[in-house]
Amino acid sequence: RVALVENIPEGINYSDSAPSHLSLFQGWMNLLNMAEKSVDIVSSQWDLNHSHPSACQGQRLFEKLLELTSRNIEIKLVSDILPVESKVLNDLKTKGAEVLYMNMSAYNEGRLQSSFWIVDKQHVYIGSASLDWRSLGQMKELGVIVYNCSCLVLDLQRIFALYSSLRYKNKIPPSWSKRLYGVYDTQNKLTLQLNETKSEAFVSNSPKLFCPKDRVLDIEAIYSVIDDAKQFVYIAVMDYLPIVIDTNAKRSWPYLDGKIREALVLRSIKVRLLISFSRDTDPLTFNFVSSLKAICTEVPSCSLKV
Repeated sequence: RVALVENIPEGINYSDSAPSHLSLFQGWMNLLNMAEKSVDIVSSQWDLNHSHPSACQGQRLFEKLLELTSRNIEIKLVSDILPVESKVLNDLKTKGAEVLYMNMSAYNEGRLQSSFWIVDKQHVYIGSASLDWRSLGQMKELGVIVYNCSCLVLDLQRIFALYSSLRYKNKIPPSWSKRLYGVYDTQNKLTLQLNETKSEAFVSNSPKLFCPKDRVLDIEAIYSVIDDAKQFVYIAVMDYLPIVIDTNAKRSWPYLDGKIREALVLRSIKVRLLISFSRDTDPLTFNFVSSLKAICTEVPSCSLKV
């Protein structure tokens, strides 16, 4: 069984006819209520307690995690080394949770962006939200919960084990244990029933340093999804900016933008883009979107909506 979960920011209202899904908060609470043996969580942020009025759900989630520690449920939490210590992590560690820190900046000067849960080695959550009160009140978040799927858990558990193996280490090992190899990939996908619909799945990871044998790189997974599309590709992103902004310069990063153009023009795939817009949106976003729209101007079979 699979369920989409989402958080709609406070103050945003949709029409009554708009589709709705299980709230992210309720989805997470459902998983914690189901927990009998273990809860494994990877998150880039750990800030559930705040005085802001919209932080109440984060506080309730934190209280639930504390309750699980009192019931001797094994809790393992993976985090990047944060600029400021997380009181949430410290409090959970004091109550018996195991907290594992990864020094991402030592590996590739990057940050941990993964966000997933594994409960009782049976149920998983994968999505955009981190353990941050804003993800439960002020941010647009989307994720998926898959229940009773030990085969998918087996693959995701290997990524969790890989992260755990790097705690307190500043170097990637010269070779990975076979126990961390990917179970499924683009050529050998897991076949499963999702809500009575025959589906295929595999788990990808990034950066390439974190991809042992048979583990698909994230961008290759996205390529695979777009290439497999027969009719449409719908994409929701925070930024549509095919450039990399370094400290002192900008450089082109055209790979996904090029793949979308290929789908539009060469394969007549219908593309829909949902892009966040705020006062922090880079003005170049509009240039790239205009360029994307321009290629459809004189192509009758080209269908793009932004």
